[in-house]
Amino acid sequence: MPDRLRNVTFRQPWIAGQYKLLVPLMLLALLFSGCSRPAAVPSHNGQDKNSGDKVIVTSFYPVYILTQNVCANIPGIMVVNMTEPQTGCLHDYQLRPEDVKTLEKADVFVINGAGAEAFMDKVIQQQPNLTIIEASHGIKLIEGAGNQGDNPHVWVSPALYIKEIENVISGLVQADPAHATQYQSNGQAYIKKIKTLQKGMHRELDALKHRNVVTFHEAFPYFAQEFKLNVVAIIEREPGSAPSAAELAQTIETVKKSGTRALFAEPQYSVKAAQTIASETGATVYSLDPGVTGPDQPDAYIKIMTQNLRILKEALE
Repeated sequence: MPDRLRNVTFRQPWIAGQYKLLVPLMLLALLFSGCSRPAAVPSHNGQDKNSGDKVIVTSFYPVYILTQNVCANIPGIMVVNMTEPQTGCLHDYQLRPEDVKTLEKADVFVINGAGAEAFMDKVIQQQPNLTIIEASHGIKLIEGAGNQGDNPHVWVSPALYIKEIENVISGLVQADPAHATQYQSNGQAYIKKIKTLQKGMHRELDALKHRNVVTFHEAFPYFAQEFKLNVVAIIEREPGSAPSAAELAQTIETVKKSGTRALFAEPQYSVKAAQTIASETGATVYSLDPGVTGPDQPDAYIKIMTQNLRILKEALE
């Protein structure tokens, strides 16, 4: 992507000119044509955009939860998630007509970046003046396997999630300086909560002796990097693409040799392959949530990671 953050041209409401009216019917016609409200932008809480509101659109669930916290309780700011909350990762996502309409009414578009949103070239081409804030900007990325490019799942690591929060704060302050103090105050309050979560997770996980894990989908390398877990195998590198018989056989052999006792599937995807491996190795299947779907709640990330901590302790102790 060229510049990670570009200036936005804020849209101004159209105001009808003053005309000398000859008959009441002409007056009514001008009033209805010149003063009608623009189409409302839908949001998760059902509110519509009012005149003067700034609309901040997010690309998908983890970025939406982050931005919600940074923008909490700021009058005149609407946070709208472009995709449905159960969409999950955007690896192969194609923009829908309703997505394009939502972005047309956006003042700012907050994305994860790092290649998570494969459709960004189209967005930039269609709306060159839209401010885009890339949450993962400046974060050192893990290279994906084969030709998959860099791994975009940085938010799964609390340490990198904090960096994403800082990037969004900085971007919003630059795009909307009138609310700079509120963005900074909200953002720092949220960072404080994530640091408390992070400290507790390290306290519990750093002491674990067994650190070998097998995961499904490449969502957890950054998490494993932070908490020094050893990912001995990743079963399904692309969501929904079942491993071949040869890949399953190789993974079963790897699990047996490494002594891995825990297989971590994800609630968003099928556990069929994990169950097959478990039946052949005696390992147990657990569920770790990468936080790509969930409830429309500001504390959702904290709840998801707290549940992941509980599961990891149960699996690895």
